[in-house]
Amino acid sequence: MNLTIVMYHYVRRIQSSRYPEIKGLEREHFIEQLKYLKRFYTPISGQQAIDAINGREELPDNPVLLTFDDGYLDHFTTAFPILMEENVPGVFFPPAKCVLERDMLDVNKIHYILASVPDKSMLADSIDTQINLSRHEFELETIANYRAKFAIPNRFDTAEVIYIKRMLQVALPELIRTKIADRLFEMFVSSDQKSFANEIYMDESQAKCMVQAGMTMGSHGYNHYWLNSLTPEEQTQEVELSIDFLNRIGQKTKEWMMCYPYGAWNESLLSILKQRGCSAGFTTQVDVAHLNKNDPLLLPRLDTNDLPKLANASPNEWTIKTLNV
Repeated sequence: MNLTIVMYHYVRRIQSSRYPEIKGLEREHFIEQLKYLKRFYTPISGQQAIDAINGREELPDNPVLLTFDDGYLDHFTTAFPILMEENVPGVFFPPAKCVLERDMLDVNKIHYILASVPDKSMLADSIDTQINLSRHEFELETIANYRAKFAIPNRFDTAEVIYIKRMLQVALPELIRTKIADRLFEMFVSSDQKSFANEIYMDESQAKCMVQAGMTMGSHGYNHYWLNSLTPEEQTQEVELSIDFLNRIGQKTKEWMMCYPYGAWNESLLSILKQRGCSAGFTTQVDVAHLNKNDPLLLPRLDTNDLPKLANASPNEWTIKTLNV
């Protein structure tokens, strides 16, 4: 049984915004892509996916599940009304911390720093300078070693951009990377993180509204950590806090969904999720999910960029692959 799962992040009017370099999906392209999906697929809800995974329901022909990561205000103001108008359900994964505490996540500080500074080499040099200043205090590796490990391009970013992201997300000790990110954010984006957080994240009442309207909310952790970098005790805390958040906004948690921040997981995390009744886990592996083959806690997804953004587009390779099964 195939299930195409599509991953979205920012969905907004990008080119006409203050941050035209933010990587996301233009509002009009989202509308067009929904129309494309409805031509070739049958949109399903999070509950339908859970029921199919647990053997209670057969999915319709060529099902597609839309997932939205990171709890952006875009999801409430832009994606949600369009989904309601098109009668398409969605699954949303807000990190609880940014919704409840209105704190900027490191990943989003980095997004807006990168979107505000055209010269990415300057940002990388700033990170390298701090590494040299902090090496002996924290027993850091050489810059050459860090570059060799992390300056590796992917299908969306250059090697230099990936280097900046990885160093400020996970490679450096938290104290150093937070210090660097906060300084760069204040220099190039905003000196008021709380106010900026209010501009980019949905709030608790908006999350509740979406649940009440029939959308599904799932766990994206509490702090949006790389969960495979935590101890089992820390992983348990992240999971428990995120489940508490789901209960708080009215999402049922007898059976629930998990989306791994950065796609990062390990065996101890999977064990914890099984114990807590998690029905489905979403990775960043690029593929169509096969519910009779894939581990339900390790389901792959397509990125929005893997599918056409025009309503009348011909079926692309991913669509053809599912239509021919």
